[in-house]
Amino acid sequence: MNETIEKFGYPATLLRELDHWVILLRPSQPTLGSLVLAAKSDATDFSGLPPEAHAELTQATRLIETALKSFVDYAKINYLMLMMVDPQVHFHVIPRYEGHREFNSVAFEDAGWPKLPDLGSAHSLGADEVDLLKAELTPLFS
Repeated sequence: MNETIEKFGYPATLLRELDHWVILLRPSQPTLGSLVLAAKSDATDFSGLPPEAHAELTQATRLIETALKSFVDYAKINYLMLMMVDPQVHFHVIPRYEGHREFNSVAFEDAGWPKLPDLGSAHSLGADEVDLLKAELTPLFS
């Protein structure tokens, strides 16, 4: 796996692996259910991914949207390709909703709603929280 994938906690945060992509639980949660969709390639430009990786995005986004709709009943979903610090191709996947969602007695408010997501007011998951949230989400990605 490339360094970007490892930075986001792989393998501890892995929810689903496809041929060209991994779906990871985002250790910093601006909204409940935030993920990282990362290309397994070492490409640092979206256009540098092989055609098969682009084709597989349909499957990856369908898995993500089905799982997160079931889990947090989002109103919108944002796929942010920021790549300012972490070089390999990846998206931050932020489910958006009005108000808050609760998990493990923690309230996760969408502080940016209805505008841009507020990545700075994210809840950083501890190792136990990663394990609990991963256990809850993983079956939704089957």
